[in-house]
Amino acid sequence: MAFVMVLSYSRQIFLRFFLDARMENFLRGHVTAFQAFAGVPRVLLYDNLKSAVLERHGDAIRFHPTLLSFAGHYRYEPRPVAVARGNEKGRVERAIGYVRKAFFAARDFADLDDLNAQAKDWCLGMAADRRCPAEPERTVRAVFAEEVERLLPLPETPLPLFETVAVKVGKTPYVRFDLNDYTIPHTHVMRMLTVFAEPHEVRIVDGAHELARHPRSYDKGAQIEEPGHIRALVERKRAARQHRATDRLVQAAPASQSLLNRAAERGNNLGAIVVGLQRLLERYGAAELQAAILEALARDVPHPNAVRLALEHRREQRGAPPPTAIPMPEHVRARDILVRPHDLQSYDLLKDLADE
Repeated sequence: MAFVMVLSYSRQIFLRFFLDARMENFLRGHVTAFQAFAGVPRVLLYDNLKSAVLERHGDAIRFHPTLLSFAGHYRYEPRPVAVARGNEKGRVERAIGYVRKAFFAARDFADLDDLNAQAKDWCLGMAADRRCPAEPERTVRAVFAEEVERLLPLPETPLPLFETVAVKVGKTPYVRFDLNDYTIPHTHVMRMLTVFAEPHEVRIVDGAHELARHPRSYDKGAQIEEPGHIRALVERKRAARQHRATDRLVQAAPASQSLLNRAAERGNNLGAIVVGLQRLLERYGAAELQAAILEALARDVPHPNAVRLALEHRREQRGAPPPTAIPMPEHVRARDILVRPHDLQSYDLLKDLADE
């Protein structure tokens, strides 16, 4: 979208380009124009576009409420031009034609920032050096130097302009905004959050608490990730897997809970202990592991090595051979997969229909 603002007397042009014509960019064009002019015109004439005029019946006009709020902050009067009265907007239309011929025709640019930088130089250079239609003996630049003194002063605080979107987060720690996914902390999934988007930045908040801040992407289907969010999620999954393994271990050998508690008191690595006990469980079985853990606790040695020695001692007393782990090929292990049979009633219905 090309945003053009032209001052009525000097014909000073402000030109700015945006990626879309959303209301936020429409108002950003106003703000940057006011900053370029170092002041605010007392009256702004608008064509009957939907960003300014929502409804019109004769002289009764319903302005867009966002535009009215914006105009109130900058203290200017928004005024729509009359329908089918081209003479009221001739200055802007002639300026747009001038932009097309003198600036945009056959111009090369790398990206939007480059295009806007060239537009700024053109407005302050070639466009400002042309003759002023109201005073042909002087340039636009010279007349604008006098006109700027009659503009309203800028407010002390500019009005913040950003897109505000309420989003529902699913089971994954990503927020979908404008066809792209932005990461958030995994602790805030399955919630309603708010996205505040500016041209170069996206902020995601939960109430008054900011959760994430990302550079804005204008791609489609991109994933913009904060490494800290991903690391926290990986650590949480790793901890969850360890808890599940501990639960299975405690269910098979309840005494392992006491062993883990004592090991924790001594500052031992619980993850390594759980893995070691799981391997002993697979080799010796739940009953033997339970008895061996009780022996290790009786000797006050809460460690898998003590449990393994107790298991080996019990095996030797029984005269049993050492347990060996037999690696099974993938196709053999696949035979133990549970397969749920399909309900054949649908085939019977097809057969009945074919017989009719």
